[in-house]
Amino acid sequence: MRECEKWKKTMIEDAKKNIIDILSEAFNHTDQQACVIVFDLRSELSQILTTAYRGAVPKAVFINFDETTPENILKTFAELKPADLVILIQSTNFRLETFRIRVELFKRQIKVIEHPHLGRMSGIQTRHYVEALAYDSAYYRGVGHALKLKIDQSKICEIDTGGHLLVYNSKFESAKLNIGDYSNMVNIGGQFPIGEVFTEAQDLAMVNGSARIFCFGDTTYTVNKPDCPITLIIEKGIITRTENSTPAFENVLDIIRASEGHVQIRELGFGMNRALTRDKIVSDIGTYERMCGVHLSLGKKHDSYVKSGFKRGESRYHIDIFLAVDSVNIDGENIYKDQKWIFTSLAT
Repeated sequence: MRECEKWKKTMIEDAKKNIIDILSEAFNHTDQQACVIVFDLRSELSQILTTAYRGAVPKAVFINFDETTPENILKTFAELKPADLVILIQSTNFRLETFRIRVELFKRQIKVIEHPHLGRMSGIQTRHYVEALAYDSAYYRGVGHALKLKIDQSKICEIDTGGHLLVYNSKFESAKLNIGDYSNMVNIGGQFPIGEVFTEAQDLAMVNGSARIFCFGDTTYTVNKPDCPITLIIEKGIITRTENSTPAFENVLDIIRASEGHVQIRELGFGMNRALTRDKIVSDIGTYERMCGVHLSLGKKHDSYVKSGFKRGESRYHIDIFLAVDSVNIDGENIYKDQKWIFTSLAT
């Protein structure tokens, strides 16, 4: 067997194992519930995942998006019942006219797993993606809930990025979890891979200092890693200037300023996925958002939290940037070091 065929077979087997764990531990899926899988075969990663799902869920209904019509897909969805499962394997992002797939299925209490924008990743990134699908329930639930408790009780948070200190001198909004624990949630599922706890300052003006970033989401929705970290100067939650910047990053800032007047810092995300690191990068920004570290969002848009003065229609941008973190301290306790969550109250 040629090396490339052996590699692909290994990827399929690893993906199959991870999928079985996700379905059994996170979704409690059994053969008693129906499963519909809509896929395409336009990318290497979509082919690998489709084959892996065929092995993991052999009784599922498989629909090739490129060989049918939206009407036929919607007809199949209409036959599903609450607690059934839909899986979307997408090299880009499927469109069914005005039908918002995940939102409309959630309204009917149908579980959803989305794998979008797979065509943005290939080669070694395929391995990173498959490894990121591994579901360690003890880690995600133990560390995830402990992080939420720490965030929700926080009075001050300091993030050190190589001598540059960003200080949150404000309480946080109640943290939200993306850890595969849906026990207290109305909607079950979302985009995979998972692994994140996120929040934002209750008082955005109380975010001050400086921070170095090692990569960011650019205008093509892909991860852009400059040769050297970029330094941001942040005053009252707004980026006032940069150092060692690049034309691509300045373009992002200019676009936001042109629409929103200034560049607001909103989301504070604590990524937990240990398969994604500063060295193990994937191009898709929505996937890399789960990397084990800290990310912020640029722009006024953050639909998870309602803030006075931020009108939904006027808040257009939510661009992820990733900090070159040395440490994270909450109320004087160091909870992140050496690119992992380390404080003693966490189950690692």
